[in-house]
Amino acid sequence: MALIRDRHGLAALFIMPAVFILIMSLALADSLSGQASLAYVVLNLDDTPVSHALDARLGNVDLLKKSVSPVDEEDARQRVRAGEIAFAVVIPQGFAHQIESNQTPGLRFLADPAVPSMVRNGFRQHVEAVATRVWLTDVLERFGVSKMLPELRQATEHIGSPEIAIEAVSSQGNEAAVAVLPSSVQQTVPAWLIFSMFFVVIPISAVFIGERQRGTLQRLHAQRVPFRLVLAGKFVPFVAVNQIQAVAMVAVGRWLVPLFGGEALTLPGNAAALAALLMLSLAVSVAAVGWALFIASLARSSEQATILGGVGNILMGAIGGIMVPRFVMPASMQAWTQLSPMNWALEGFHQIMLRQGSIADVLPAVCTLGCFGLAALAATAFLNRCTAST
Repeated sequence: MALIRDRHGLAALFIMPAVFILIMSLALADSLSGQASLAYVVLNLDDTPVSHALDARLGNVDLLKKSVSPVDEEDARQRVRAGEIAFAVVIPQGFAHQIESNQTPGLRFLADPAVPSMVRNGFRQHVEAVATRVWLTDVLERFGVSKMLPELRQATEHIGSPEIAIEAVSSQGNEAAVAVLPSSVQQTVPAWLIFSMFFVVIPISAVFIGERQRGTLQRLHAQRVPFRLVLAGKFVPFVAVNQIQAVAMVAVGRWLVPLFGGEALTLPGNAAALAALLMLSLAVSVAAVGWALFIASLARSSEQATILGGVGNILMGAIGGIMVPRFVMPASMQAWTQLSPMNWALEGFHQIMLRQGSIADVLPAVCTLGCFGLAALAATAFLNRCTAST
């Protein structure tokens, strides 16, 4: 009977798992069915039969869809930079001549740094395999299958596997081309950092609800202490705690992960990028603490706050691309990710840590997160005003 009367407990047992299963099933629908999610383009600057054959053979890749060819290389860079496509394969001028001259053919491969390295390397291997088949086919056609094997071997002995130069396209354009693609830790640390920062809801709820149950908030109200000061007394310290938490999580990626054999987290090297990172971290804290105070105002007990906050964070993480990468989701689910504050934060961190973005690149995420946090604080003040007047 006690469980039947506990509506929040019943929601945690039945409603939350059902919603979570629904979200995760929809988010992983395309990855399990083999439908394309990420897009790529091929830019053929050579315009020869060999390059056209390579272009045609690159048209069928699992989990990737070929998009409309760009006008030029700068157009391809802009589309990768904007997130419209994940990869661009550039067939340079002289590609066929390199093969005919028994030289190692070269390709350029533009990649969005936010795409996981596993996907990037898989696509690169596919391009290498297709390019190898193309130049072997060309050699066989030029020398004839009926030629003796020694002659064929002599013709191909100086040709190695195609050279593919990979370049990560940054937010800064050609002036700030990235020489080294990001490691997996640079993609995972921001996601779980955001997720952990939003779990400040649990300690805030314990403090807020404890003061309400002990009558502290009522006494402050009787003494005509403005509720905005009460909120500020919790908001400012917990934002500071959140920042300490962020520094600790970055330190784990920077120094602890390498001790266990992983790659170290690399932070931006210039002052502007570090300033953008600090702005974004503060904006995430504002959103997380505002959300936590709102949940604490709704809940009547610490148990309810834990359920509401925990379930809310898990659902925001599932929708926002924390648990399932956004590129894996079908197009309909990708639109839903824009509703999650965690996705706004994740896109901002990707702009800085993966695409070498600046303050201007993260301003949309900073403003959106700040507005979310302020709206949550306003809702918290309204709820407590209503409670005090009753």
